[in-house]
Amino acid sequence: MQGDERERFLADIHVGVLGVTDTRGTSAPLLVPVWYRYEPGKDVVVQTSRKSVKARLLRGAGRFSLCVQDETAPYRYVSVEGPVVSVADPADAVEREAMAHRYLADGEARDYLVATHEQLVDDITFRMRPERWRTANFAAFAAEFAGADGNR
Repeated sequence: MQGDERERFLADIHVGVLGVTDTRGTSAPLLVPVWYRYEPGKDVVVQTSRKSVKARLLRGAGRFSLCVQDETAPYRYVSVEGPVVSVADPADAVEREAMAHRYLADGEARDYLVATHEQLVDDITFRMRPERWRTANFAAFAAEFAGADGNR
C-alpha cells in the first residue's frame, strides 16, 4: 500500500497491536492490543493507565509501533512506528470520547463512558508521529493465485 491507501487503512476501525521496547532487558518487546485513533496526516493516539507497564515503557522508550490488520482474505496490514510527540496527563477527555464512539455503537459508547469515567483520572494519552510505515496488500497475489487454478 502506498500513501493515501495506507493512511486510510490505518484510519479504519481495527484493534491495534502496540509494540514498545522493554527496557528492563529481560523480555522481548511488549506487544498489547489497544484501541487507537488516527486521522490521515495526523498523530496516532492511544490511552492507557498511568501506572501500567505499557505507560512506563512508552515513557522510557519515547517511541512505539502499532500494527493493524485485516483478518479476512485478501489479507492486508499496516505497521507504523515513530516517536511519542506528546503525553497528556490526565487523559484527554475528548480523545477518550472519540475512541469510545469509534469502537462502540452510540448507546454502548455513552454507557461505557459513564461506567469508566474514573479512568479519566487514572489514564494518560500518548500521541505518536508516524515516521516509518510497513504495509502489505495481498489482493494482487490472491487474484493471481485464484487465476492459477481457474477460479476467477
